[in-house]
Amino acid sequence: MPAKDFFHHAVKSALIKDGWKITDDPLFIKPSTKISLYIYIGGERAIGAEKNGQTIAVEIKSFLSMSPLAEFHTALGQFLNYVLALKLNQPERILYLAITKDAYRDFLVTLLFNFL
Repeated sequence: MPAKDFFHHAVKSALIKDGWKITDDPLFIKPSTKISLYIYIGGERAIGAEKNGQTIAVEIKSFLSMSPLAEFHTALGQFLNYVLALKLNQPERILYLAITKDAYRDFLVTLLFNFL
């Protein structure tokens, strides 16, 4: 099994501290007989959690590579695949993407406001 994302433990601890119960680490989804997903690829990992009857999945991305744009494309592609898989198997589960404040501020905000 691939290694956990660099920020995996921090995200998991924050969820637990906020009252979430970790139900799956990683979250396994089988959208068809031919496709299985763990909501992690290349060392990234998702966490399934529940709180007050609400269930979520959290994909964790570090954006620490030399090419944040390539990581963004990977994250976006994975996120869209996971949304579709969850709709088929666990439509009540909401998918979130966990990234650092630096990645959000330095990359995503810049990308969204300057290029789109």
